[in-house]
Amino acid sequence: MALIDHLGMTVDDIPAAIAQWDPILTELGYTRRDADNGVSWDNGSETELILRPARAAGTGPHVHGHVGWQHLAFDIPSPEEVDRLHAIAVDAGWTVVRDPKKYPRFNERYYASFVEDANGIRIEFAYNPPRT
Repeated sequence: MALIDHLGMTVDDIPAAIAQWDPILTELGYTRRDADNGVSWDNGSETELILRPARAAGTGPHVHGHVGWQHLAFDIPSPEEVDRLHAIAVDAGWTVVRDPKKYPRFNERYYASFVEDANGIRIEFAYNPPRT
């Protein structure tokens, strides 16, 4: 059973959001599906990421640290892949929150980066292998 069936997010500008999200999700193995009322990506399972337009223009961006969204972490298989995906995100217009680095405060194996899109939606590329 999937932990999450779908995650829906509201954005100010669907075409601009697609330009930022599609390069990353495509690299992560997701397939984009356009619809009249938004866009979604899935990885061949039930888990789907959905973007829909805001009901009222100018209600964004989300402010990190306020009630609501904190961030979504993608499980990445290596530090090198974290670096590569981080570069793809930056090239697609994501704002760097934290460059790729080790996070020993989490554990000695943790390596991650954080980026934020134009809507204030923050994601993390996290390499966090199991303890040996």
